[in-house]
Amino acid sequence: MFKSWLRTSTVAAALLAAPLSALAQDAPKQGGDIVITYKDDIATLDPAIGYDWVNWSMIKSLFSRLMDYKPGTTELVPSLAETFDVAPDGLTYTFKLRKGVKFTNGREIVASDVKYSIERAVDPKTQGPGAGFFGAIKGFDDLSGGKAATLEGIEAPDDATVVFHLSRPDATFLHVLAVNFASVVPKEAVEAAAGDFGKKPVGSGTFVLRDWTVGQSLTFERNPDYFVKDMPHIDKFTVEVGQEPLVALLRLQKGEVDIAGDGIPPAKFLEIKNSPEGAEIIVDGQQLHTGYVTLNTKVKPFDDVKVRQAVNMAINKERITRILNGRATPANQPLPPLMPGYDKAFTGYDYDVEKAKALLAEAGHGDGFETVLYSTNTDPQPRIAQAIQQDLAAIGIKAEVRALAQANVIAAGGTEGEAPMIWSGGMAWIADFPDPSNFYGPILGCSGAVQGGWNWSWYCNEALDKRAVAADSMSDPAKAAERQAEWGKIFTDIMADAPWVPVTNERRVVAKSPRMGGEGEIYVDPTRVINYDAIFVKQ
Repeated sequence: MFKSWLRTSTVAAALLAAPLSALAQDAPKQGGDIVITYKDDIATLDPAIGYDWVNWSMIKSLFSRLMDYKPGTTELVPSLAETFDVAPDGLTYTFKLRKGVKFTNGREIVASDVKYSIERAVDPKTQGPGAGFFGAIKGFDDLSGGKAATLEGIEAPDDATVVFHLSRPDATFLHVLAVNFASVVPKEAVEAAAGDFGKKPVGSGTFVLRDWTVGQSLTFERNPDYFVKDMPHIDKFTVEVGQEPLVALLRLQKGEVDIAGDGIPPAKFLEIKNSPEGAEIIVDGQQLHTGYVTLNTKVKPFDDVKVRQAVNMAINKERITRILNGRATPANQPLPPLMPGYDKAFTGYDYDVEKAKALLAEAGHGDGFETVLYSTNTDPQPRIAQAIQQDLAAIGIKAEVRALAQANVIAAGGTEGEAPMIWSGGMAWIADFPDPSNFYGPILGCSGAVQGGWNWSWYCNEALDKRAVAADSMSDPAKAAERQAEWGKIFTDIMADAPWVPVTNERRVVAKSPRMGGEGEIYVDPTRVINYDAIFVKQ
């Protein structure tokens, strides 16, 4: 996502960067309104808080950041920043802002807005899940620990200049400045919203939120003052919520819907694939994705590593890939196969019911136990949860499945921390940026094991945290291979503690109407999921 990442993760760039020559053959047109559907409503559009695969793309388009990516690729480019400079020691980053960029409230963006926005994302009062991304900035520990109100490592010497001072080199730092948590927001709008900024967002992105009828729809309109010429391409998009995926697909076939956001239900996939219009409707692409079951290490009996290892051995991952019509492969570690650092030699835990039973007996649970498995309620996730439930029953674990709306599952995992087990399908981890560190900090590191975080295993291994920091401090390009190898070892060492059951590495399948233009890369965008800025309607 940025130059320093490109030095260390060229493998992912080669695999994921989409050729833009294909897009040139189908030149984007300006204009048009489109309809997108999802089953669940959106919880928030606040960039410091929102962190699920549905709102991520919308937040990307409402706000701007210092850095961003070329559409459909992992190529980092300056965005709000016009230029930037990195000191030779990798500890100081200086950015010059574009002139004349305005928030949608009409005020021009200045350097102090950047400082405020990142401090807000780190401030524990915000209870945002992305604070840990900024851990390399000087003063992070004091602000995140409630000992300071600002980050000493961010300076705004004038309205056009932002300077970051790091406490250590960070090979991912430019990527960090491209994630949603680094989105720039106006302080006066946040304060005026009085805790409801997620429903009243003010940014400087390609779109503006015009209407939000909770439980029904959200309407986004083109920002006429966006600072990049001819972006976005469409005039408006409406997100209709409460739509069952099967109904949404039928409406798409009738021309009433342009993108079925929840994808194609597995029961309909082969029918659609083999239909005359299948090639025009289906977008099927690889992604940096791992679907997993979290095991809450703070809740008995999952505080016992033997119990967690037994659960890892009990789940039949091949059966789950069949439920997904083969659109996934079994996973054996947190990193997906396309990610630098993935250990091809690591085999993980074999599916072995008898060994799982023996481990449970060693842990004092020879007669099993009762627990709860949370899942989202959009097909096929409840069916996958039921398959996991059956696997657990085979070793004596009686798991009640609670299939809920996505926001409720997120609350049970990260806000309330009550969920013993969560099947992450529908919310599974898709990389914010193509670097192995992104599969650690937010979801397995100590910084993510906080209220509002996404480390739903509440797993915190301080020794591994120190190794993770050391790995990210290897910003010298000459150490790229060493850094990737160390990250791979961190993840395989995590599997000894078994806070997760890695289950699948899934491809993303989107259904779009034939009138939608552009290549698949902007519908399965490696950094946005769906790139609302780049999609267009054929004229």
